[in-house]
Amino acid sequence: MAYKKQLCFGIIIGTRNYFNSDLAIDVRAQLLKMLKDAGHDYVILPEDATPTQGSMETREDGMKCAKLFRENRDKIDGIIICLPNFGFEIGIINAIDLAELNVPILVQACDDSNDKVDLDHRRDAFCGKISVCNNLYQYNIPFTLTSLHTCDIDSPEFKADLEYFSSVCRVVRGLHKARIGAIGARPMGFQTVRASEKILQSSGITVVPVDLSEILFAAQKLSDQDVKAKIEEIRAYAHVPACYEEKLKLQAKFGLAVDNWVAENEVDATAIQCWDSLEKNFGCAACVSMSMMSEKLIPSACEMDIAGAVSMYVLSLASGQPAALLDWNNNFAKERNKCVCTHCGNYPKSFVNNNLELGTLGVLGRQLGSVNTFGAVKGMVTEGDFSFFRISTDDNYGCIKSYLGEGKLTNDHYGMDGCIAVTQVDNLQTLMRYICKNGFEHHVAMCRKHVADIIEEATTNYLGWDLYRHR
Repeated sequence: MAYKKQLCFGIIIGTRNYFNSDLAIDVRAQLLKMLKDAGHDYVILPEDATPTQGSMETREDGMKCAKLFRENRDKIDGIIICLPNFGFEIGIINAIDLAELNVPILVQACDDSNDKVDLDHRRDAFCGKISVCNNLYQYNIPFTLTSLHTCDIDSPEFKADLEYFSSVCRVVRGLHKARIGAIGARPMGFQTVRASEKILQSSGITVVPVDLSEILFAAQKLSDQDVKAKIEEIRAYAHVPACYEEKLKLQAKFGLAVDNWVAENEVDATAIQCWDSLEKNFGCAACVSMSMMSEKLIPSACEMDIAGAVSMYVLSLASGQPAALLDWNNNFAKERNKCVCTHCGNYPKSFVNNNLELGTLGVLGRQLGSVNTFGAVKGMVTEGDFSFFRISTDDNYGCIKSYLGEGKLTNDHYGMDGCIAVTQVDNLQTLMRYICKNGFEHHVAMCRKHVADIIEEATTNYLGWDLYRHR
């Protein structure tokens, strides 16, 4: 599932007969309006389905809701439990347990007005929320809490909670049945990026392989006419020096062949054998094609780093923005909380947030000849917030492990070729010790937004991944 802007939520409005169920009517209308205004869809019991105008109380109400949710299983991305009053745990827990959707759940409870606590107006949702959460815990059903224990539906706090929860749902839903394209074989000199397909599959992530020769043969079959539009797309994306006109056609053919394979196989992210078979056997680099795919929120990782592609995909799902794959590469002077992160030239344009120029690879160009390595993106990343994330499949323990954190991109100059990002991370030396001691790869995925809380909630609470949160 590529980044999904519009989500669909299953809605449960809880009530209890000791309290005024009319309090739920206004809350229901407010919540549905908020979802509609945010561009989301919803599934909810119709008002005539229960004695309390679509709110839920009894086990029978819960069974009706569970049936409705099951009928919309492929549509629902998450469930929102709303408590306008104390609510009744029996209807709510039966609805969720019997529906068996296994999607994220947000539990919200409404504020009381302290001047309206007579029998007709008191809510007691503050207490009822504890009871509902207790039942979810008993049933071993993971859930997400709002930032405040209780809040008004139309409050800024709940609006932010809904945005946060939507992002959590995108990550969880996106990784479920995710398809990661593996284009080519892992380069012999990069044992560090070995990954276990079986461990990834245990989290619902499928690796879809294709031999690089199939892509190259498909590219060779394309005529110059076939790639005219692709050439113009590349020109609009980055400055192409005039001396590379012929190589640009070759680059466009490779990029279009990859695009076609990705579409045909419904792939969400890719890892590509960019080093060094492509340069030797086809005469160009993969960088700009990878950069352009990542810009379209179909992340593409270098050097057949399948786990790196998954890491990028998680960041794109959480942020709605392109992610890049970088090396933790160089110290920065004596500033020990700064690090130069770089790669040959694969960063997406909006990650760089600066002008791009296409050229040849530096390191490989010296070995293979610059004429065979055209297609590298060159650009200096501008300052701003960023999040970093990395997963790794640990065969020793049979699990997916990961680390996560946030930092700042700086405007510090660094005189190196390729894509350059100077980063600042608090307690960087502690992070580097953790990476080395726990056998993580030298690659890390980043996006230009603080989304660590979202990723932590999605991967630990709902996916059960082992995570180190760096602070």
